[in-house]
Amino acid sequence: MKTFKELGIPANLMQGLQELGIIHPTEIQDKAIPFLLENGGDLIAQAQTGTGKTAAFGLPLLIKVNPKSPDIQGLIVAPTRELAKQIGKQLFRYTKFSEKIFVEVLCGGDNFDKQVAALQRPTHIVVATPGRLLDLFQKKALTLIHVKHLILDEADEMLSMGFKKELVKIFGLTRARKSTWLFSATIPDAIHGLIKDCMSEKPHLLKIDKAHVVNRDIDHQFKICSRDEKTDVIANFLKRQQDNRGVIFCRTKAGAIILGKQLTTKGFPVDVLQGDLTQKERDTVMRSFKKERTQFLIATDVAARGIDVEGLSFVIHHQLPEQVEYYTHRSGRTARAGKKGISITLIEPRERPKITKLENDLGLSFSEVH
Repeated sequence: MKTFKELGIPANLMQGLQELGIIHPTEIQDKAIPFLLENGGDLIAQAQTGTGKTAAFGLPLLIKVNPKSPDIQGLIVAPTRELAKQIGKQLFRYTKFSEKIFVEVLCGGDNFDKQVAALQRPTHIVVATPGRLLDLFQKKALTLIHVKHLILDEADEMLSMGFKKELVKIFGLTRARKSTWLFSATIPDAIHGLIKDCMSEKPHLLKIDKAHVVNRDIDHQFKICSRDEKTDVIANFLKRQQDNRGVIFCRTKAGAIILGKQLTTKGFPVDVLQGDLTQKERDTVMRSFKKERTQFLIATDVAARGIDVEGLSFVIHHQLPEQVEYYTHRSGRTARAGKKGISITLIEPRERPKITKLENDLGLSFSEVH
């Protein structure tokens, strides 16, 4: 594995990375950065969440942007507000010691007029959710004719959320671009259609093997119990946590709400993040958790996209997720920035083979706790 310097990252950006504790490139960064810096053409990268994608596309984009020109030169489109904000924050942190590159994050749920006003200033990179980007475009608050690089992050997620029409429109509005970089955990048929219609004939392909994705600082455990015992098992675990914080994942909104009520009744400081909350309610829950006013968070998979909270000690899976990718996504909430963490999965006796499948698919080893 090369160093960031060998990949072509300048010293001032490396200083920003070092301050964030990012010293060695991940596999996706090692493979994507040299291609994007040297060739810079169309790229399709298949990689899970938690592989370091933001730096893989963010660093080359920051290098390619001309800070002297006030125009929007880079456009990053993300499925959710949380992910867009997280990307914006990372880009801002990377440039702490380099020439000022202005990044604007445009999402639904934020004040529209404030965004219009912010876009009057020089803006080099826009990170946006599809709907809000097109709303601002229609109101003539921004132009995309100078965009040289279009990046779609979690493209599969955007399609599964029904954004195909919007994405096709965004491709049409950025016709003058030099390159399109598409990052996705899976490449379903709908993405193949997008690639065929909207990208060059032979884009560069990168696939990051699942076995290299999982963070080695996470201790993966499982406990066999009946469905009725799960709440008590979780309560006993939380009792022993002292100041440790963590997230409990449920597969359904109803399950998350019920577990939230049960744990609140037992006196635990929990909050629930699920898809039926309004944007304002979601923000309140996340702020409370980030500021450590709430110790434990219960969340569904979709609601948890883009959760970025420092210092979480554990993740509990109330049920296994439906897709293997989501296990990586969930467990990756803990053990960040070189810290250790625990990922505990509660399974019913008949689900034991699923743990073996996860071990084989992701190259992990689980230990059973009694």
